[in-house]
Amino acid sequence: MKAWSKKLGAVMLAGSLMIGGMALGGVIQGPEKAYAAEDVQRNVVSVVGKGELSLKPDVVYLSIGVNATAATAEEAQKTIGAKISKISALLKTTWGIADKDIQSTQFIVQPNYTYTEKEGQQIKGYIAQHSLKVTYRDLNKVGQLLDAASAAGANNIGNTQFAIEDPSALEAQVIEKAMANADAKAGVIAKAAKRSLGQVITVTQSDDGNHPVVYMENAAMAKSSADAAGGTYVEPGEVRVSTQLSVMYELK
Repeated sequence: MKAWSKKLGAVMLAGSLMIGGMALGGVIQGPEKAYAAEDVQRNVVSVVGKGELSLKPDVVYLSIGVNATAATAEEAQKTIGAKISKISALLKTTWGIADKDIQSTQFIVQPNYTYTEKEGQQIKGYIAQHSLKVTYRDLNKVGQLLDAASAAGANNIGNTQFAIEDPSALEAQVIEKAMANADAKAGVIAKAAKRSLGQVITVTQSDDGNHPVVYMENAAMAKSSADAAGGTYVEPGEVRVSTQLSVMYELK
């Protein structure tokens, strides 16, 4: 009887240890891990900070081109070739624009089709187009330059885009403004939640790569009008340099 009791006691003791081990494992591993995850979620705040600068542009990109029609492709090509050569020479000699700041962006020679029920689709001559992208830095003379280009044969002047030529010099400023904006937002949220703001946990710039984001918006569309002398007036306006940061903070 005593032997049986001892065996039964041993079995009960072993069972108790096993159950205790399971309970102990549950306390250490399961609940504690879950609590840690919830604790992290309860003690952070994420905001987006935005930084922006508005300033006067220092460069303008001009699209200056020539369109021509002729009976043959060769004739159309020669016509625009002569005019583009004249315009390029004018830009370089009279306006002092360097070769690197004059770039061909479009050159097209294509048939000009017409259609009638009697003849169907027919080629009625050819259309040629040649456009130059011109980088110019004297913003006070943009209107005069466009007038001179038109007088030299340019008949297709496209968008006039004002910009900051080297926005990288402004990166630090917009990043600092974005971070200050994020700090202010997170501080307000923490105060409203009756908490205090801790250290920064992560910072991510809105970028599709690993490089800092500084993007420019073009100035408001350039305003062209005739002044009293019949010339062209172009208003540069302002450009904006911007970035934004996604910042996660610790909450105390």
